[in-house]
Amino acid sequence: MASAVLPAAGRLTVTTDDAAGAGPAPGSIVAANHTSLADPAVVLAALHRLGVSPVALAAAGLWRIPLLGRLLTREGYVPVHRGDPRAVRALDGAGAALASGRTVLIYGEGAIPRRGDSGEAAPRPFRGGLAHLALATGAPVVPLGQAGARRICSGSRTRQLAGVLTAPVRRPPLHVHIGAPLRLTGDRAAATARAHEAVTGAWRTAAARLGEPAGPAA
Repeated sequence: MASAVLPAAGRLTVTTDDAAGAGPAPGSIVAANHTSLADPAVVLAALHRLGVSPVALAAAGLWRIPLLGRLLTREGYVPVHRGDPRAVRALDGAGAALASGRTVLIYGEGAIPRRGDSGEAAPRPFRGGLAHLALATGAPVVPLGQAGARRICSGSRTRQLAGVLTAPVRRPPLHVHIGAPLRLTGDRAAATARAHEAVTGAWRTAAARLGEPAGPAA
């Protein structure tokens, strides 16, 4: 669905590091930066272009949306109950998906930044779930940086709606860059820092392709 709809909203290009090969291998964890309500479509369309259909960890509230919730369940997506004791179950679901050979998509930041502008900023600090999953399963982490999604949807609800409605006219450029896979080791703090550094590097490459200044985190 993302691959079918996204071309109407923007012009997507995708690059990979030489060491990344043709894209994430089965059983990998794809770690992406999160900037906008639009970036899941950007990321999914980019991965689909590489022949990858991931299981994504997503906010549990999406399952309350008619039809969408059933589609997410059908595709094996894992609900995340943020701020709830059930949140830990998401990692169990992700681990099971990895064990079955699926690729798992996770946003290390866990939420979208509260900013009013449409510009780029480096990924904010990661939460510990990504490192916990990688250390527990031994799965390689593939850093993914996306830039441009905030040109489709960002800011207040009014600005987000206006951005989505005008995107088919503007068709802003979007870029996704996939870095080389890495194995996280050590304690959770060190592993989290290394994953954040790798995703930040992938994001800087994506932002540079769009001519966006790769500034500090907001």
